[in-house]
Amino acid sequence: MRRRMFLKMLPAAGVANVAAAAPDPSDWGAWKAAFLTPEGRAVDALQGMASHSEGQGWALLLASRSGDAQAAARIFDWTERHLAVRQDPLLSWRWRPGEGVVDYNNASDGDLFYAWALLDAARRFGVDAYADRAGQVARAIDQILVRDAPDGGLLLRPAAENFTTPAGEIVNPSYTMPLALHALGAAFDLPRLGQVADDGERMIARIAATGLVPDWVVLEQGGWRPAASHGPFFGYDAVRVALYLVWSGRFSHPAVDRAGSLYGDASNLAPVRVDPATSEVKERSDQSGYAAVAALVNGVRHTAAMPALPTFTAAQPYYPATLHLLTILAAEVSAPAGSQGG
Repeated sequence: MRRRMFLKMLPAAGVANVAAAAPDPSDWGAWKAAFLTPEGRAVDALQGMASHSEGQGWALLLASRSGDAQAAARIFDWTERHLAVRQDPLLSWRWRPGEGVVDYNNASDGDLFYAWALLDAARRFGVDAYADRAGQVARAIDQILVRDAPDGGLLLRPAAENFTTPAGEIVNPSYTMPLALHALGAAFDLPRLGQVADDGERMIARIAATGLVPDWVVLEQGGWRPAASHGPFFGYDAVRVALYLVWSGRFSHPAVDRAGSLYGDASNLAPVRVDPATSEVKERSDQSGYAAVAALVNGVRHTAAMPALPTFTAAQPYYPATLHLLTILAAEVSAPAGSQGG
C-alpha cells in the first residue's frame, strides 16, 4: 500500500473532533519559549534541566495540535537522535545536558504519548516518517509492554524491565491513557491495545472503589495494594489519572468522582499529595496547571458544559504548565457532562 494512501486511511488521532482541540496560539508560543529549546528538547528545570520521553511526547502532541510543523519536526529529530537509542523501538526515559542518556529504561507513558503524537502529526502534516515511527512504537508497546495481569485481563507495564516482582506486578495507573491506546490500536490493527485500555480502566475503578488512586500499586493474585517502595500516595503522577479519563470521555468513572471529591472547591490551592488511606492532604500547590485539572474534573461532574479553566501562564514550572495545556486539550475534545458513561 502506498504510504500516502495509508496516511489518508489513518483515523484521526482518537476523536472525531480532534481538529478543534488546539491550544490558544499565544499559550503555545509562551510554553514553547519557556520550555522548548531551538533543537526541540523539552526542558524540566526542576529536574536538573533534564528531558524525558513523556515530555517529548507531550511537546510533540502540543506542537501538532497547534499546527506548528517546524516545532514538531525539531522535536521528532531531537527525540530520535537522543532517546531512540535502545535495542528495541522504545525510547530511553531520561537525558541530561552534559551527560546524555542517564537512564536507558523506557517509560511506558512516554512511549504511548510519543506514538500518539506521531500519529496525530502524520495526519496533520502528511509526513510518512511520523506514521512509520508511530507504528514501530505502537507495535513495541503491544509486544513488550502489554502482559497478562495476575488476576486476569491485560496490564500495561511501566517499563520493559524491572517492575515484575515475586509479589506481583508494579503498575503506575497514570500510564493508562485510554484515548491514546484506542487510537493506536485502531490505526495499526493492534486490538490488544484497546483491550489493555479497557482492562486498565477496570483496574483503576477497582482501586478507586476504596479511595484515591495512588501513584503506584502492586497487582497480585486476589487484588492490589499500594506500592510502598515507589510511593503509596496520590501525588504528582496520580493527578493525571482523572485528567486522562475525562480526556477519554469517561466522566462518570469512579476515579474521576474520587478526584472531584478531593478537589471540591479548593481548585485555587489544589491538593497534589494525599495519603489515600487517611485522605490527609500532605501538600497543596498554587500553580495554575493543577488548578486547571481540578476545575476540569469538578466541571464535568457538576455542569452541563466544559468549565472555564484558569488562564494559562508560562510563569509556572514545566510540569504544571504542561498539564495546563493538556487540560485545555481535554476540555476542548470532551463532550458535555453526562453524555458518556464510565
